[in-house]
Amino acid sequence: MQGKIIKGIAGFYYVYVRGRGIYECKARGAFRKKKIKPVAGDAVEIEITDPVDAEGNIVSIAERRSLLIRPAVANVDQALVIFAARKPMPNFNLLDRFLVMMEQAEIPTTILFNKVDLVDREEIERIRRIYAASAYPIHFMSAKENLGLDEIRRQLSNRTTTVAGPSGVGKSSLINRLQSATRMQTAGISVKLGRGRHTTRHSELIPLEGEPSAVGGCLNTGGKGEAEPSGGTGDPVGRFLVNRHFIEDEARVLEEDSPEMICEEIRGRYQGARGFIVDTPGFSSLYVPDFEKEDLAFYFPEFLPYMNACRFQPCTHTHEPQCAVRKALDRGKISKSRYDSYLQMYEELSERRRY
Repeated sequence: MQGKIIKGIAGFYYVYVRGRGIYECKARGAFRKKKIKPVAGDAVEIEITDPVDAEGNIVSIAERRSLLIRPAVANVDQALVIFAARKPMPNFNLLDRFLVMMEQAEIPTTILFNKVDLVDREEIERIRRIYAASAYPIHFMSAKENLGLDEIRRQLSNRTTTVAGPSGVGKSSLINRLQSATRMQTAGISVKLGRGRHTTRHSELIPLEGEPSAVGGCLNTGGKGEAEPSGGTGDPVGRFLVNRHFIEDEARVLEEDSPEMICEEIRGRYQGARGFIVDTPGFSSLYVPDFEKEDLAFYFPEFLPYMNACRFQPCTHTHEPQCAVRKALDRGKISKSRYDSYLQMYEELSERRRY
């Protein structure tokens, strides 16, 4: 039976099997021996160990199209990097680190600035100019005011999109708007620090809102003996099984006491999904991925048109005379903010190689 890992918690992996349900699975010991760890987004094959309680084991992991280590998620089609235009103020160096991480993973990325209701047009244009030469699609929206949501919905439709960004920028609020059935915990901003409090604890694939499914019904596996076995497998006939622990976890999020209602909510959400959005834990800092410092420039798209014109090859673009990248900086073709991020990351990579 094939499915997709939608989240993993404390060694348990919840696997969505289209048309069948959500199963709680463990990874076989062979994965640990091979130092392979399943992650959200993995396409897996499972064997059922308890068809009544919707439990099983992961027996194989399909080849991954893409893999991010931090946050840990596989097989995403695109990334949406979210920052706030204000409260907290955008940390452009941190944003650039996210972009480098996605470039290294070869994941197409869109930049999204939330809370534009808190800034004026001049500030929006200033932010836009910083990334104009990088060719990243950039959007401005307000989850609070429902501004710009339709455009984002179109971009996310029928794709698996990882959402990344620091805490407090409105990731959970955005996902709530995109998926009305998911009322994620949202946190305020620490006034003293001007930074968000973490609300997301693990990477999770959340189904994007689509057409409600009317096929079959939903069975909460906490109520044994309520369905008839079928085909010698023990699976309930025509029912969408949801493991009871998954329902209990969802109950805390949805603030709903009825397992039956939660089960039906889950069934409708997953069966009618039009793509997935991967919510990931927020970051207040981000390491520089482990690669050679000479490769860093290739992860800044606006550098690429000029790199071959540098007098010295290879060129670090930090101090060499007749460096075409630095000349482009002087002419305003590359933003100083982006170049400063490059210099800081280059120095960090240089220091790392010394030890």
